[in-house]
Amino acid sequence: MSEEKEPQGPERSAGAEEPAEKRPEQAVEQPAEKAEGGAAAAEADVEAEQEAEPAPEKPLTPRQGAPVPVVLPSDGRTRLKAALWPPRVSRGQLVVALLLFALGLALAIQVRSTNDHSQLRGARQEDLVRILDELDGRQQRLQFEKTQLEQSLAQLENSSNQAKEAQEQTRRKAAELGVLAGTEKATGPGIVLTIDDPQGQVKADMLLDTLQELRAAGAEAIQINDVRVVAGTYFTDNASGGGVRIDGKNVSQPFRFTVVGNPQDLTPALNIPGGVVRSLEKQQARATIAQQQKVVVDALATPKPLQYGKPAAK
Repeated sequence: MSEEKEPQGPERSAGAEEPAEKRPEQAVEQPAEKAEGGAAAAEADVEAEQEAEPAPEKPLTPRQGAPVPVVLPSDGRTRLKAALWPPRVSRGQLVVALLLFALGLALAIQVRSTNDHSQLRGARQEDLVRILDELDGRQQRLQFEKTQLEQSLAQLENSSNQAKEAQEQTRRKAAELGVLAGTEKATGPGIVLTIDDPQGQVKADMLLDTLQELRAAGAEAIQINDVRVVAGTYFTDNASGGGVRIDGKNVSQPFRFTVVGNPQDLTPALNIPGGVVRSLEKQQARATIAQQQKVVVDALATPKPLQYGKPAAK
């Protein structure tokens, strides 16, 4: 019986040794796993501490500390609009603007006033005398016309038969307008201007200048040779040579101006330095002026028939 139990002993010892051999392997493997887990936990703690701790501030360079410039739009109109609106006007700027406006206005008025008188400042003495004579004559004519109108008004107001007086004044007014229109004869004091031109140097423009001088001096009715001068009279040089055409009629020299007006105004206007007489003498023409107490202008102008106009219905 003792021999049978001996073989079982080694088997048990063998069976008991197998777990003993496996245990060391398990014991060796467990510390490795724990070591790996501990290293991972340590790394996680380090990362958490790094996240929790604030990063050290880096010193700012001078360029980084400067203010950030505002980026303006690239469009020129948009930049101009942004600069002008809304307006940023201070009280001082407003006062300066008002002072500049007042200064500019004063300068403009001064320049305009200077330009208005610049022509007279550069005029010759004879031109100034002529202008002054024309102004005096015009003032006298306007004063005379004013006196006549006042007398007509007084007659209408004081007349017992106002209708008859109104008709008489209307008739006189129509006669005056007929003289101006050249459809009525005119008589009264005036002058006769005769221009001799043996060299044939007097042209249409010189006769026109003479006519303008007479009108400016107060001439009421003018006749050149046998042509009545009216508002629409025109002058042209004769294409065939010699003489001038007035209103389409040939007029040859000597040219004779028969003028009704005040002789004391007409004669000085023609004889002023640089006037008509001096200009004609430069062209080797001779001008003769004769003052008369009664001058008759009997040439009549043919009125043109109306093409479009007609009397207004009463």
